[in-house]
Amino acid sequence: MNSLRLLDPVFGNDFETALRRFLSPAVFEGEPAPLKMRIDVTENEKAFNVKADIPGVKKEDISIKVEGHIVSIDAETKSEKETRGEGDKVLRSERYYGSISRTFSLGQDVDDTKVQAKYADGVLTLELPKKAPATASKILIE
Repeated sequence: MNSLRLLDPVFGNDFETALRRFLSPAVFEGEPAPLKMRIDVTENEKAFNVKADIPGVKKEDISIKVEGHIVSIDAETKSEKETRGEGDKVLRSERYYGSISRTFSLGQDVDDTKVQAKYADGVLTLELPKKAPATASKILIE
């Protein structure tokens, strides 16, 4: 049994581990990689800055929504790939559509009228200016 573990790392120390690994989902060749959006959020005294990696997406397919201190980023991708042989016979066709969404909250409301968004080389950059906190006013009684 020890020599089998050395030759094939799929088998663990016990049967349950081996069964779990055997039944885990596997990505087959030709399947598109799942979309992932990684984000970095930084803050200074005037604004929050967000960088989101969204490779392979057109800027027209990105939607940004800001409501108070909640920010949502949605993206959709479409891809088609065909491999043709002699005489224009399709030997393989791969099509996929995918979407990804990230929603997060910030520590302070955002002034949504001054938000700036740029998209270049698969990176979405947002500048989210902080909204001035509402000041309490004293009301005089007549």
